Parts: sequence; structure tokens; C-alpha cells
Amino acid sequence: MRLLVLGLFSVLCLKCVLSQNISSLISKNLFERILVHRNDAACGAKGFYTYEAFITATKTFAAFGTTGDTNTRNKEIAAFLAQTSHETTGGWATAPDGPYSWGYCYKQEQGSPGDYCASSQQWPCAPGKKYFGRGPIQISYNYNYGAAGSAIGVNLLNNPDLVANDAVVSFKTALWFWMTAQQPKPSAHDVITGRWSPSVADSAAGRVPGFGVITNIINGGMECNSGSNALMDNRIGFYRRYCQILGVDPGNNLDCANQRPFG
Repeated sequence: MRLLVLGLFSVLCLKCVLSQNISSLISKNLFERILVHRNDAACGAKGFYTYEAFITATKTFAAFGTTGDTNTRNKEIAAFLAQTSHETTGGWATAPDGPYSWGYCYKQEQGSPGDYCASSQQWPCAPGKKYFGRGPIQISYNYNYGAAGSAIGVNLLNNPDLVANDAVVSFKTALWFWMTAQQPKPSAHDVITGRWSPSVADSAAGRVPGFGVITNIINGGMECNSGSNALMDNRIGFYRRYCQILGVDPGNNLDCANQRPFG
């Protein structure tokens, strides 16, 4: 009987975890306050990134924003929205409400990007398709489109434009990147929730737990191990603002100025 009770308790606890919804931490009003200028007339993504699409997408990744105590959960939401806000920013130094109020302004790479097609037997490029940056994380290259699409059940190799045309799919690709470790890189989720412990190689490279190593995961080759720079500092600016709004301490090790890139 005791084993039966324990088993039932475990099942109920699992259901409780899986049914958690981050809308209890970030309401629509709070989402609008964080991404206050995303629907400005000057933003190419005006009307695209909705709160409803964000919440729907998070349900595919049950551990996002539901891992750890309330402080940890809020930090993860702040970190995710900060990193993706930098990737999609439309802000400038003297922008209304400051440069860190203009995240999610764009839904695809600006200018005239290339096709971002790399040789891959597993994820071959489809004829005539381009895999430039799209969505909140600006997912790029055929191998990322292929892997993300496989994870969320959508054929993005043949239809990469879906990331810029379907907001739920768009958010899901960003969450897939956030939640998925790509060796030797840990997942951003494991870093921000305290589940990642640096290896000997990580420690030797100066890679320590904190927001900074997430920047390293995303774009370490361009932004890390080169002292202070505008791109890295922009990510930190978004993170500090969002942490303040969500009422959490951003913690230590926010930059990657002295971290060598992964791999």
C-alpha cells in the first residue's frame, strides 16, 4: 500500500509540474510593459509577436519558466526575453523610453542576407530556400532549421519562411534553441536554472555560470573574450531592465568579456 501511495503521489507531482503555466509569472500586461515598443509603426514585426503566441509556444517546452523557485523562474523569463530582444532590437541610444525598450522589433534578418546553406547529409538545404535569421533568436542555417523543425513537428527545411509568418512556430524555434544543449555548449536553460556545472575545460576558458555564458552560447565567437563591447553590453542592458521589471536580482557574471568561446 505504501508503494502504491508513493507511486500515486509521484504521478500527481509530475502532472503538477507539467501543468504549470508561466502566465502565473508573466501576465499580458507585464509582457506588454517589457516589450513596450515592439508594435511601434517603425518596427517590421508590428503585430506579430503576441503574448498569446508566446504562452502557447512555452507549453511545448514544459520545463521553461517552471524550473526551480519563483526567483529562478523569473530570471529565466528575463534572460530569454533579454537575449531575444537583443537579437530583434530596433532600439538606439536616444530611443523613447531608452534602447532597452525596443526588443522584438524585427522578425527576420535585415538587409540582404545570404542563403546560410551549409553542407549537411542530415539536414540538406531545399532548392531555392534560404536559412537566414528569423524569429526571436534569429535562428540561422539549414542544420538549425532542420533540427528545430524536427523537434517541434514542422518541416522548416522546406518552409523556413514559416518562422517569420507563424508567431507560435517562431517562438517555438527560439525556445528549442534555448532548451537544447549542443555539445560542447550547455543549454541556456540549464545555465540560468543552475543545473550546469563548468567542466575543467570551461573553467580554464573562464566560462562560469551566469548570464554571460548564455551570450557565449549564442554568439561567443563575435562577442566574448574581447573585453567590453557594444553587442555584449546591449544584451546585459536588456537583462537588467527585465530583471528590474520582474523583481529579481540579475546575479553575477553578466558578461563574457574574459570568456573564451566554446569549441
